[in-house]
Amino acid sequence: MPQVIKRNGKKVDFDRNKIIIAIEKAMHSSSGVYVENQALEIAKEIEALANQKELPLSIYDIESEVYYRLIQNDNPATARSYESYKSVQQYKREQNTTDEDILGLLNETNEDLMDENSNKNAIIASTQRDLIAGEVSKDIAKRKMIPADLVEAHESGAIHIHDMDYFIQPIFNCCLVNMKDMLDNGTVVNGKMIETPKSFQVACNVMTQIIAQIASNQYGGQSINISCLGKYLRRSYEKNLNLALDTLGDIELAEKMANRMTKKDLESGIQTIQYQINTLMTSNGQAPFVTLFMWLEDNDPYVDEVAKIIEEILKQRIQGIKNDAGVYVTPAFPKLIYVLDENNINKDSKYYYLTSLAIRCTAKRMYPDYISAKKMRANYEGNVFSPMGCRAFLPPYKDEKGNYKFEGRFNMGACSINLPQIGILAGGDEEKFFEILEKRLDLVKRVGLLRYEHLKKVTSDSSPIHWQHGAIARLGKHESIAPLLLNGYSTVSLGYIGIYEATILTKGVSHTDKKGYAFAMRIMDALNAAVKKWTEEYGIKFTLYATPAESLTQRFANIDKERFGIIENVTDKGYYINSFHVDVREKISAFEKFAFEAKFQDKSTGGCISYVEIPNMGHNLEALETIVRFIYDNIQYAEFNTKSDYCSECGFDGEIKLNEHGDWECPQCHNTDRSTLSVVRRTCGYLGENFWNEGRTKEINARVLHI
Repeated sequence: MPQVIKRNGKKVDFDRNKIIIAIEKAMHSSSGVYVENQALEIAKEIEALANQKELPLSIYDIESEVYYRLIQNDNPATARSYESYKSVQQYKREQNTTDEDILGLLNETNEDLMDENSNKNAIIASTQRDLIAGEVSKDIAKRKMIPADLVEAHESGAIHIHDMDYFIQPIFNCCLVNMKDMLDNGTVVNGKMIETPKSFQVACNVMTQIIAQIASNQYGGQSINISCLGKYLRRSYEKNLNLALDTLGDIELAEKMANRMTKKDLESGIQTIQYQINTLMTSNGQAPFVTLFMWLEDNDPYVDEVAKIIEEILKQRIQGIKNDAGVYVTPAFPKLIYVLDENNINKDSKYYYLTSLAIRCTAKRMYPDYISAKKMRANYEGNVFSPMGCRAFLPPYKDEKGNYKFEGRFNMGACSINLPQIGILAGGDEEKFFEILEKRLDLVKRVGLLRYEHLKKVTSDSSPIHWQHGAIARLGKHESIAPLLLNGYSTVSLGYIGIYEATILTKGVSHTDKKGYAFAMRIMDALNAAVKKWTEEYGIKFTLYATPAESLTQRFANIDKERFGIIENVTDKGYYINSFHVDVREKISAFEKFAFEAKFQDKSTGGCISYVEIPNMGHNLEALETIVRFIYDNIQYAEFNTKSDYCSECGFDGEIKLNEHGDWECPQCHNTDRSTLSVVRRTCGYLGENFWNEGRTKEINARVLHI
């Protein structure tokens, strides 16, 4: 019986079955190809080799033989999968694997890490601290928590495990903050009781403190329905009226004075929100990712106060925020969402003046984005609510009293699937595409279950602001959060990228073509069938999510280019197209693009957004108004991309473009210093103001106008 030298130097008897198991595991992995009896034949060949040798083979000898014999037997895909798995296992045995990445961050040579998040300035010490912690956390997650085949699937670009730098922590992705409950019933911040505010300005200040606390205890975005402040604006008015009456004694004069005083309170309160959000630095090394949801509900007793709040938010956003040179520029946060409804969409509607103001704001500052209440009600059982942060939507959920509940719910995390890579491996065979897709969907499911298994052990003590003091729930100390993970209260997301490229590879045309569209819809149906099946099987609500892919757009494309070479309209671009979006280079009108993508939004109910690229529309607001009306009638969630740039060196205010070297360059003074350029672009739902990785920069530069 031949012997084998193990990694620890110990000799054991040769076992052919171990080789068969290892090869078949590689064949059944995300990037392998199963060939019947091939594993057995290779194992026999290696056993024969071992019998011929005078000295025992080592494990490393056997691994090399497996790899080369797979290549010789025309199965390079499995050979690569086997080699990747072997590398991951070796990686898991290493004691130190992060030095190079961290040192690259500190000496500013690790561009991928530095430009991974367009709202993190990787030069700043506090941000570097977060990024360093993230690299260490990622390393531990890969070596100690995530199974080797899932790590291999992530590293090979089959899937992407989002936010792996926070995977080891007892925190979740994004949420809808129950701010109304926290303000109305009080909350606790840093162990200090915060009672219900007595005025609008105090309410605004408390809200920003809550936002900061929440941002430091989760890694995704948060959304707040701004209507929660209506009550407090009225309280300020009543307080001001009583004071004015005591002073003046005349009700008519007192009302005029109270209105003036309340207007000042309103301006100061909104300014507090805007400046606090943009100047706070959370433990994540960035300003809070926060969305303000602006919806006028006719049955809200404070709807008129809410209208005034929305008006002031829009006015201050049009003005902008001063940068360090004292120039008004476009802030990235908070993200603004304006809801189009029957009370503000028609010119004779009561609040149409706010829609006109919103359109003017969009033309100047890109925000607000728009949600059609009409389309949303059709998709979500008659409900209208904010996405969590950028685009993640919750499914309808009813509490024990049978009432719909959205605020105080959250998303556990996301994992995305690389559709173009499946298209490459399928080689134009549609049925093979769906065979590989099914195999890879199982990987995504397992990542989602890992998230759940990790979070179900968490107690409310891990983040009191979330679990004990109202942002999500009001649990007792030491109480488990596990019940909030089941039965649809929270979600796990299946993300996807590259419908366009997958369609090109399989059908030879874009998904905007009739033949390509049918294939793309088949993909959407397969993804939806998967999340439905998993939800029924595990009691965890899986949802389908159109991945933002801020840095993933480049990561997947680069991996596939390295593995499969340059493929026209696929890996040659340096980026993949987000989710179901139309190719950014395709010439299509704004109306056609929104109408086409609306069909995919209806199937991507766990998260989606669509955009059109527009020129400066400041002098053509009527055209923008026409498109906004089209949004209301045709698509649930839409946004406009324009340019909002400034050069501090020469004072240029206009569009800053990429030069031939791929650097942003002022067209007036030719300045290329990032630190003195303000370039704001739509990254993937949020605005980005700290530049992007090379792939996303190429994608932004390739975008054509839709007007």
